[in-house]
Amino acid sequence: MYVGRDMTALSMIAKSEWKDSELAYFHHSLQQMTPYLNAEGQSIHRKIIEEIESRGGLHRNEADYTHGTSIAYD
Repeated sequence: MYVGRDMTALSMIAKSEWKDSELAYFHHSLQQMTPYLNAEGQSIHRKIIEEIESRGGLHRNEADYTHGTSIAYD
């Protein structure tokens, strides 16, 4: 379960100020709803993708015995 700021709060700040976990969660959520998004939703999703790309993608630098290499957003 996602624990963090909701889209209403995040829409008030720049994507560059979002945490990686927030970008990952909302990218995944919007990706699942892509066929149903209107133009505004597609625009928001595109901006999230652009921010992820500008950060060099979402990845952990290294794994250890308690964490994998992917970002957990729950």
